[in-house]
Amino acid sequence: MAKDDGKGGSWKESIWNSRTKEFLGRTASSWGLIILFYVAFYIFLAGVFILTMYVMLQLLDDNKPKYQDRLGIPGMMIRPKHGPNGFLEIDYMMEDTETWDMYVQALDQFLSPYNDTEQAKKNYECTPDKYFFQSDSGSVRNYPKRSCQFNRSILGECSGLTDRSYGFGDGQPCVIIKLNRVVGMLPGGKDGEAPFVTCAPRRYKVVTEEEAEEGEEDKMGQVMFFPPNGTYNLMYYPYYGKKAQVNYSQPLVAIKFLNVTTNTDINVECKITAGGFQIKGDEKDKFAGKVIFRLRVNTRN
Repeated sequence: MAKDDGKGGSWKESIWNSRTKEFLGRTASSWGLIILFYVAFYIFLAGVFILTMYVMLQLLDDNKPKYQDRLGIPGMMIRPKHGPNGFLEIDYMMEDTETWDMYVQALDQFLSPYNDTEQAKKNYECTPDKYFFQSDSGSVRNYPKRSCQFNRSILGECSGLTDRSYGFGDGQPCVIIKLNRVVGMLPGGKDGEAPFVTCAPRRYKVVTEEEAEEGEEDKMGQVMFFPPNGTYNLMYYPYYGKKAQVNYSQPLVAIKFLNVTTNTDINVECKITAGGFQIKGDEKDKFAGKVIFRLRVNTRN
């Protein structure tokens, strides 16, 4: 009896029909036309995308952002940055070198680009107390722009040059405070008053009269600033951007704690005061223009 191949032949012919020379229902010329269409279509889409990106990039400046969505008030940060738990805290035992050696190493690494010899090689001696404007001449860009020297020795007792331990071994630790970079910022405002840093204990609870009499708010003790008065000199502003000002050295302020109360947690809040901006309580970022960290100096005595 002859085997019925009707069903078997139908599915085979749907893939390749030898009579009509069709593959998957299309002839060679039909496949060629549809492939050509999709190739041309995707080349067109790629061309539109490339053209759009090219036009957009022509509208941007490689050296500075065209539009800035950052806050007008810069953030602040401290060095050494992290404590043992990764928080903004400095917690160590005076008599145990191993507990504060990591802070010393972090400060050494951070301040190494500020060595006086390095600054003399790549940066310029600028006129203090006034903005260092570097304008372009029409379409001729003044790049790379010069940067002013910030010598490590300016930080005095907190420079690590005279005291390699930055005061940690004596219970008088140094903390470096820096402002985040903001392109074009003029922190002194129109009057040109140099911005400065102030630090005070941070209270997280209401202090009673009895606690105030016991000196609850004075555990931080006296502090000393380097440079004097904790100022950021105007000659380091404005900042023109990473590409335009490749050797820019951020100005720093160092604070040295002279007589903190030992074996006690001290929450320190440092703020920037400047004529170019005012810090308000309703800012989107409540930490703009300030930094809060915990300090604890322990001793066995």
